[in-house]
Amino acid sequence: MKLALATRNPGKLREIEPLFRDTPVRLVTLNDLGVERRPEEERLEAHPGFAANAMAKARYFHDRTGLPMMAEDSGLCVDALDGAPGPRSRRYAPPEMQARYGEDRANNLHLLRQLRNVPEHERTAHFYCAVAVVLPDEARVFGGRVDGVILKEPLGEGGFGYDPLFWLPERGVSTAQLTLAEKNEVSHRGQAVRAAREWLLERLANETRSARDQ
Repeated sequence: MKLALATRNPGKLREIEPLFRDTPVRLVTLNDLGVERRPEEERLEAHPGFAANAMAKARYFHDRTGLPMMAEDSGLCVDALDGAPGPRSRRYAPPEMQARYGEDRANNLHLLRQLRNVPEHERTAHFYCAVAVVLPDEARVFGGRVDGVILKEPLGEGGFGYDPLFWLPERGVSTAQLTLAEKNEVSHRGQAVRAAREWLLERLANETRSARDQ
């Protein structure tokens, strides 16, 4: 089965690809397919929730390619900020900051500024991920969540996005200090993608059994 992944983010691709190794599902990317970027893509994540954003992207690229499509939307939700940045995690910092520092660094700096007067015990947060899969005859959304605390300064060199600021109390590390395999074990994205993978593999197995019975 060929499954297209609706992302242009290399960090997300690095995390998702290993979860489909040794399965009958072959991942291809938008770049593999030669899908050109269009201005309307920026409006696909305009919904107030992760699931709606993920489904909007999956349906849009499914329509453009005709292939089974997987899309995800994920972000950081900070309790002291009433759930912000939430679905706007990628665009959290002002545009001028992102132009100056780059997307990830600008977002981290902006988050630290927003939390500069918030004590440690009130810096609780969680990552959430919604993964949408659109097939010709069915569409599903799967979710994953991991809880943690926002650090007062970055820690670790791995991962991407807010990983250097997200502390995992049970592991005693930031998500940026985890190996890719360790992160996939516990992360919001790993949880959601594994659930989607199991659903896809079950569908493939059922289709194979039906074909044999005919």
